[in-house]
Amino acid sequence: MSISEQQHSIETGFGSKSEASEVMSGIDLSGKVALVTGGYSGIGFETVRALTGAGAKVIVPSRDVDRAVTTLDGVIGAEQIGFMDLSDLPSVTRFGEAIAANHPKIDIAIFNAGVMACPLYRTQQGLEWQLGVNHVGHYVLLQTLLPALRAARGARLVTLSSIAHRMSAVRFDDMNYTDREYDKWQAYGQAKSAQSLMAVELDRREAGNGIRGFSVHPGGIFTPLQRHLGNAEMAEFGWTDTDGRPSPVAEKLFKTTTQGCATSLWAATHSLLDNIGGVYCEDCNVSDVVPDESNAFTGVRQWAIDSETAQRTWTETEALISRL
Repeated sequence: MSISEQQHSIETGFGSKSEASEVMSGIDLSGKVALVTGGYSGIGFETVRALTGAGAKVIVPSRDVDRAVTTLDGVIGAEQIGFMDLSDLPSVTRFGEAIAANHPKIDIAIFNAGVMACPLYRTQQGLEWQLGVNHVGHYVLLQTLLPALRAARGARLVTLSSIAHRMSAVRFDDMNYTDREYDKWQAYGQAKSAQSLMAVELDRREAGNGIRGFSVHPGGIFTPLQRHLGNAEMAEFGWTDTDGRPSPVAEKLFKTTTQGCATSLWAATHSLLDNIGGVYCEDCNVSDVVPDESNAFTGVRQWAIDSETAQRTWTETEALISRL
């Protein structure tokens, strides 16, 4: 496997419980344009609030525009919110092309939206839901935004991966669960591995055009992302007690939403990363590589950052889309 020599921890001054306000202290984004998917819920909302607070104009696509406008009232204007459904690729293309036409320069794109551990659903184009929403929809959006990201000459793309990437590499033999038995956690892991690999390949392709790519594990956070999990399953994981309250383990290890968005903000804005790209990050730092068989809930597995696998994921995603 070919792994970037940059994929190792560095001294950042931040840690696992650093707050968004700490990470953004002294950051001036005046005149910058940012786009955040899933920017009206959970850590996405806090990401938008932090970027706006630093002076950026933030664009938020939404499948439920009325809800987004209500949630983001007082944070961004309604004119900065538009309709896009990651599970319907034509809507993604329409939104992305419209945004790129109206904003010829985009400085930051944070692909934050996602679904986790859901039953076997299919998108409108027949893609397995987690692969389609988490990875393919964002891949299509990225293609529409590339000219505007190139024009920024210093843009950054941040994709939200997860420690759940440890549950599955990308299965090129059946990415779309056409023939193999569906497993919701393996499907989630595959999608999160794919999101990491998208950042790796984008960085390889576009660093010369000024775009750097980063993937991020935000940490464990209680948000609507867990909507497909019952309390019995979360209690089995040790996240909650039988009454649905956060367990002592969760209270120690889990992050608040303002802590959970800190790594995305760090990867999107900090000058320490000016000459780094194509790396997986966690806890406001570049992650260390751990063995693929490791049971640790930290670090990145090699399959999620391997450059050859990243190139193949990019081309296989293109091929998958072309067959729809």
